[in-house]
Amino acid sequence: MTMTRTTAVLLLLLAGCAGSGDWTKPGADGAEVAAALQQCRAAADQAVGPEEKIDEDIAATQGADWDRSQIGSLARAELGAETRGRADRIVASCMRTNGFSPAR
Repeated sequence: MTMTRTTAVLLLLLAGCAGSGDWTKPGADGAEVAAALQQCRAAADQAVGPEEKIDEDIAATQGADWDRSQIGSLARAELGAETRGRADRIVASCMRTNGFSPAR
């Protein structure tokens, strides 16, 4: 699949926002929300940690080929965006499981 640089940048921006949005829960104060979000992010980091290491290995072994073909930064961005997207989905699922919902 071919991806333009603009598409890759948009994916990265969306991935960065998806798991860090504002969350709300009736009766929960800011400290409780922050603690739950920190716990969920830690769970996501643990879940995707092996994938991040695989991504790093792939980038290390394929990097020279990607650079020669001038797709290096795009390929690395796409690789990382998938992993970050999964982490963001884990955070969102965790927060919902703990009774939080995205703030509107």
